Amino acid sequence: MERDSALQIIQSQLPEKRYIHTVGVLETAVLLAEKYKVEREKIELAAIFHDYAKYRPIAEMKLIVSEQKMSDKLLSYGSELLHAPVGAYLVQKEVGIDDEDVLDGIRYHTTGRANMTLLEKIIYISDYIEPNRSFKGVEEVRKLAEKDLDQALITAISNTIQFLVKKRQPVFPDTLAAYNHLILKEEF
Repeated sequence: MERDSALQIIQSQLPEKRYIHTVGVLETAVLLAEKYKVEREKIELAAIFHDYAKYRPIAEMKLIVSEQKMSDKLLSYGSELLHAPVGAYLVQKEVGIDDEDVLDGIRYHTTGRANMTLLEKIIYISDYIEPNRSFKGVEEVRKLAEKDLDQALITAISNTIQFLVKKRQPVFPDTLAAYNHLILKEEF
């Protein structure tokens, strides 16, 4: 699928502010893909469609999680996580993208997971640092992403975990697994 066609599809699914965010994720992901030598077309598709299901009704997303036999854990950790795995499913079903690398980039962009692929790391971090994001710690992660993607991920995931802990919200197991995997990998 061509970039312009994909952008037209996603623009019809998102409010303008979220579409602007998506373009920021796309631009950031393309720059990181060039830096880290990842196939541009796959990165573009995963970046463009990462929030495909973001504005679907929560009841619809919960139903898809149940019907498609996705992890029951998804239903216990708040609705904010649902759009990623549901988005991967809907992009395959409605848009016709079958590339598992692209779908996994979409699927894990909110939680991460242990042993993330380079494409998954780039989508995760691009969503976190795209130019329209402005929050404490984002500049540090932007600088790290230019030098060491794993260090950027460790910092971003650590920031996310700390944010959730301060709000007394649960941390999804895949997020902890992603953090632990990266930290343990660092030791060897």
